[in-house]
Amino acid sequence: MIIAGFILLAIGAADLVRQFVPRRWIGYLAAAVVLLLLGSVSDALLPMIAALVSGALWVWCMPDGRPSRAGFWPAVVLALVVVGAVISMGARAQAGLIGEVWQLRSPFGEVTFDLAILVLGVSAFLLESANLVVRAALDGEHTWRPAEQVTAATPVVGAASVGAEMSQTLAEPTTALAEPTTDPAPVVAAAPDPRAGFQGGRLIGPLERLLVLILTLAAAYPILAAMLAAKGIVRFPEISRDGETGARAEYFLVGSLVSWVIALGAAFLVWWAAHS
Repeated sequence: MIIAGFILLAIGAADLVRQFVPRRWIGYLAAAVVLLLLGSVSDALLPMIAALVSGALWVWCMPDGRPSRAGFWPAVVLALVVVGAVISMGARAQAGLIGEVWQLRSPFGEVTFDLAILVLGVSAFLLESANLVVRAALDGEHTWRPAEQVTAATPVVGAASVGAEMSQTLAEPTTALAEPTTDPAPVVAAAPDPRAGFQGGRLIGPLERLLVLILTLAAAYPILAAMLAAKGIVRFPEISRDGETGARAEYFLVGSLVSWVIALGAAFLVWWAAHS
């Protein structure tokens, strides 16, 4: 169990560093030092080293700025490794130095250190790493992505500038008379609205997955169903504008289903580890 928690924690920490830390090498170094210290005090240094290697392979296989060449397969391999580790290895009887002072109780019973690390790793993975998995699934299926509305302004500006240059060359013999008309009118494209490029999915997705995880573990299935239904209702006006193509509906369904499967799989993983 501890190896699964460490692998998910290392991958989640690496992706959070890639997303939020400007100087990545400093973030990677700090995360590696903290994780190695955690592995040493919990008598699991070798599993932590293996987890750091897994995190490095994940960063290499799942780039954040371009589509992954490996496609969706790194996520499949990771799921098999983590599930196999949880099923084959239970909680350890001794957890090193930290295990001697560790004591955590919950409404569902006592929480061991290995289970706490698994929950922490799952939560870290659901924050940013799951976004990469969803994006890889969309890219692998060549799902159409809604384009931003600011792309329509570029050809207009280009045509206006070309027309202004042509009129200036044709009116060169009478520059003094044509000067007021050759200058392009203040028809410059307006500055794009900074809210138009807001990537709301990067925030909504992690919050939604964490809620699915918590509600599933708490057995609050009616609330979970209501939340998932509410998301479809909120997105219905946008999806209904598709017409006959259905591209937005496909984009919404693929992304949402992959995100929900990841969250439900994480909840099942934690449930299995807690009851094994």
